[in-house]
Amino acid sequence: MELPNKRSHIPMSKSEIIETDILIVGGGVAGLAAAIHLADLTVDSDKKPGILVLEKGSSIGSHTLSGAVIDPSTLKELLPGIDPKDFPFESPVKKEGVYFLTPKLALQAPFTPPFMGNHGNFVVSLGKVTRWLAEIAEKKGVQVYPGFSVSEMLYEDDRVIGARTIDTGVDKHGHPMDNFQAGNEIHAKITILAEGTRGSLTKVLCRKLKLNEQSNPQVYSTGVKELWEVPEGTFEAGRIMHTLGYPFEFNHFGGGFVYGLNGRQVVVGIAAGLDYTDPTFDSHAGLQLYKKHPFIAKILEKGKPLRYGAKTIPEGGLYSLPRFYHDGVMIVGDSAGFLSMPSLKGVHLAIESGMLAAKAAFEALKKNDFSKKQLQFYEELFKKSITHKTLSRTRNFRAGFGYGMILGAFHFATQILTGGRGITPSGKMKTHEDAACYKKLADVKNPFSKKYEKELNFDKKLTFDKVTDVFYSGSKHDEEQPCHCHVLDINLCRDICIPQYGGPCQHFCPAEVYEIVTDPKTGKKDLHLHPANCVHCKTCDIKDPFGNIEWAVPYGGDGPEYENM
Repeated sequence: MELPNKRSHIPMSKSEIIETDILIVGGGVAGLAAAIHLADLTVDSDKKPGILVLEKGSSIGSHTLSGAVIDPSTLKELLPGIDPKDFPFESPVKKEGVYFLTPKLALQAPFTPPFMGNHGNFVVSLGKVTRWLAEIAEKKGVQVYPGFSVSEMLYEDDRVIGARTIDTGVDKHGHPMDNFQAGNEIHAKITILAEGTRGSLTKVLCRKLKLNEQSNPQVYSTGVKELWEVPEGTFEAGRIMHTLGYPFEFNHFGGGFVYGLNGRQVVVGIAAGLDYTDPTFDSHAGLQLYKKHPFIAKILEKGKPLRYGAKTIPEGGLYSLPRFYHDGVMIVGDSAGFLSMPSLKGVHLAIESGMLAAKAAFEALKKNDFSKKQLQFYEELFKKSITHKTLSRTRNFRAGFGYGMILGAFHFATQILTGGRGITPSGKMKTHEDAACYKKLADVKNPFSKKYEKELNFDKKLTFDKVTDVFYSGSKHDEEQPCHCHVLDINLCRDICIPQYGGPCQHFCPAEVYEIVTDPKTGKKDLHLHPANCVHCKTCDIKDPFGNIEWAVPYGGDGPEYENM
């Protein structure tokens, strides 16, 4: 079974069917860990299974923007034959601190809060780690193909039998052009979804099969960050800082961070909880304000930006996990929501989830049984795992902070004392859909956009507008294709969302995909889209107040290029 390296190399007008044993959608750490571990488990098998990894980015690692500090424990377990000294890490964590920011001051906490310590962890370029894992997977016989977007699952009744790659050569209206190429149908015994946060296939699968029927709604943050080059000695390699406070209000969950990569590069960013109420809050603008704070500006004043990126982060924890298996399918990593709060770390959990799914797949292959009953072994392994223990200890963390930062700190303290249970009689606190948290614009007393209007004068040296930062993301899209940011009902935007909420999409999108324009003659406001700007964070799919935007995959190879991030 072979797939071409580039979609443009296969002139075809009809869909082809490709058979494999294991299809993994997503070439991040979770998907690659699953591929590597399954290859190791089956190394002595009479018939090695075919393992195929498809990644929508133009190359492995080009869409990888998640976490710059990694717990190496599960990577050591995944690769026992490799000396940890040879792992492609930038620096061990040498120094860390937590600070509270006012608009002008930075006050260091006298101790590191529980679960936020990073002793023994490493600062990494996650894209570099991902590329390294892909090389290891290929040496073990895994077929890894970047540049392929998977647009839909394939079913027989309710059983997953594979997936289909996107049609290409289609114009903006959905009509085939001269270069039309039908997507491939890939039939697999097991499909493993490793799409990252808010995966489009995972979302549809969970909705169709009601996999999250017993779960809390997932809640998210949007992380935005920039990679900067600074003079040697400005910020030492292995130093990490986390901040609370400015530019966030007390009722808004969020924080900032600065990581020293290698002595000349630092990553600076914020993570903003999406359960905020102000429809004018803007995470990109929040990052620019953060950089202007005297404490942060001093680090960057003699530097220059190299890259910009954004992604959403699943924070609901244990109670927001869906049932992550069904007939013929398993879900791993951020797609399922395996992320530890409050440390904001998911890489080591993503790796372990991939390994657990690989073990379940191995048993299913041995028995030639790919049913839901058999793949439930994945859940059984999870309940005995370090990942489960980690998530259990902080299972109510994010739900507690849904009541604001002050009450959230109180809830967190009680959770520490009770092993994660807190003061809720049932032991399970509820979360709410992020999109349901908005106030109407008229009810917001001091909107973010007005409060910081004067401060957001971008100087193109320290602070940047969204379009400039999109340039630093390297994001590119074929502009002839149908828009992958689907607005389901444009009249809902014009007649209800803009009048009542002011068009929050223009603020929550960190890449200016959504623009509210005013007709100079009539004064009526309308929505214009710029999908070529998209950095694939999927905030729009989460935070639109009416669920009126659905994010879908564009052509394979399109999107950001998060080189070195």
